[in-house]
Amino acid sequence: MGPMIDMVFLLLVFFMVTAKPIKQESDLGFGLPGAVAQDEPIDIPDEQRLIIRGDLQVVLNDLEIDAPESSDLPELFATLERFRQAAELSGSKAMLTIAPAKDVPHQRVVDVLNVCGRAQLTDVTFSSFTEEGGD
Repeated sequence: MGPMIDMVFLLLVFFMVTAKPIKQESDLGFGLPGAVAQDEPIDIPDEQRLIIRGDLQVVLNDLEIDAPESSDLPELFATLERFRQAAELSGSKAMLTIAPAKDVPHQRVVDVLNVCGRAQLTDVTFSSFTEEGGD
């Protein structure tokens, strides 16, 4: 009986050591934008500003794109893809800042992020939204 208990504990330790724990989504860390004082000016690459208004309308640089009820956003995809290609050709980063209104459903933000993923944009940040269209 004693050797069988020893073997069970050895197997238990073996499986605990070899198991790879899955990192939960809630455990992923990310930083939110904040205000930091800077001593010297920094060269900032060209950046596109995408606003999602409360009526679900997507506005890219003061230009309304696609219908509010469109979830696949084909015009936005074409525009972001051209922007990424132009940035690659010029040797700069294709940066996009998304500013959703407070009452925008999360699904609309996910729709926009899906379009960014399809357009292969990797430098996407979030900003706060105000009625004046800025942060």
